Amino acid sequence: MELIEKLNWRFATKAMNGQKVPQEKVDKILEAARLAPTSSGLQPFEIIVITNQEIKEQIKPHAWNQPQITDCSHLLVFAAWDNYTEERINNMFDLTNDIRGFKNEGWENYRQMLLGMYPQRSAEENFTHAAKQAYISFGAAIIAAAFEEVDSTPMEGFVPEEVDQILNLKEKGLKSVLLLPIGYRDSSNDWLVNLTKVRKPKEDFITEVN
Repeated sequence: MELIEKLNWRFATKAMNGQKVPQEKVDKILEAARLAPTSSGLQPFEIIVITNQEIKEQIKPHAWNQPQITDCSHLLVFAAWDNYTEERINNMFDLTNDIRGFKNEGWENYRQMLLGMYPQRSAEENFTHAAKQAYISFGAAIIAAAFEEVDSTPMEGFVPEEVDQILNLKEKGLKSVLLLPIGYRDSSNDWLVNLTKVRKPKEDFITEVN
């Protein structure tokens, strides 16, 4: 199937059958998330991949008891930096220099601009900004999953503080933002599977300015 066909095929799966997603497909989904664009290329978030069933069971009651949490193959937790710090910003700029093998004056000036701006903002403002970057990666993962014909369920409906505690995210300077169970649909028990996908018509969604 072409990409658009696969995006029409996908839906927010309500029931999963517990079948394991091949690691090759999981790796491609995660790589798409890793390659997603982020502001200033800082990638201010991490993805925690959970296959441990006991951990899934602990998370489930804090996610409205949604069955996909425990019936999925892999549970992806997108966790954003709790703040931008000089160390975190410098680490990403240093990584860029190491990989490219040279320093660029414009790039170093940009580093100093960010160092003069981000760490001076409140932690709350910085976390909100970092969380928005996680959403971009989240979208890439959903599209990649559809391309691999793997089902997924985008979730904001959970208690982040509880998930943070279960996964010890505070110690890593992270806060959970989004959950993405991936797996395979249980067609016989998913009320949404045979319903027509509904989206706004193109003329009500896109405005062209020529």
